[in-house]
Amino acid sequence: MLELRGVEACYGSSQALFGVNLGIEQGEVVTLLGRNGMGKTTTVRSIMGLVEVTKGEVLFEGQKIQSLPSYAVARLGIGLVPEGRQIFPNLTVRENLIATSGNYSQSDDPYTLDRVFAIFPRLKERITHFGNQLSGGEQQMLAIGRAMMINPKVLILDEATEGLAPLIREEIWRGIRTLKSRGEAILVIDKNLDALMKLADRHYIMEKGQVVWSGDSQALRSDTALQERYLGV
Repeated sequence: MLELRGVEACYGSSQALFGVNLGIEQGEVVTLLGRNGMGKTTTVRSIMGLVEVTKGEVLFEGQKIQSLPSYAVARLGIGLVPEGRQIFPNLTVRENLIATSGNYSQSDDPYTLDRVFAIFPRLKERITHFGNQLSGGEQQMLAIGRAMMINPKVLILDEATEGLAPLIREEIWRGIRTLKSRGEAILVIDKNLDALMKLADRHYIMEKGQVVWSGDSQALRSDTALQERYLGV
């Protein structure tokens, strides 16, 4: 569904990505791993049209999208839960969810408020609260729900559980598992390796703007030297 071929990107005169290749198929959960500053968020921003791709291709369902503006990428069916959540602080939970909603993927069974609340019941309890009245975990649930309300074919989560308490993290993982069970294609960036290895089908590891390893959870779990080299603190 989504494929990057030899993608390069720069911030001014500083090159950030060096020939990134990765792919996500229908129904897969794929992770993008690596220490801070290795190019994970830049890769996501390149997919979403927020950073210019200077070389290579980003393809979605076979269509080249690297030259499209971000709103057009979203309307094709790629939903982003950005790092930092970026919900609307002066809108209620309900207003946040419906503000950008739309069945852009032409789904026969589109996401509704009730379907989002079934995944994250806590949001229904907070439906009239403003975004700035929510906890960090509730804001993350809201950001995921907002992305689902565009009915994406691919969902991207940048730092899915960063800075959240363990119980809230588990609620987020439970919600993502529910989305996976419904056949959603998901790209996840997070540092919780144990949870990711239980959830994801495949993994990519980035180092200095390049993909240096890819494989399944069994291969990653069995290679502790690899984990220490690229993911250890």
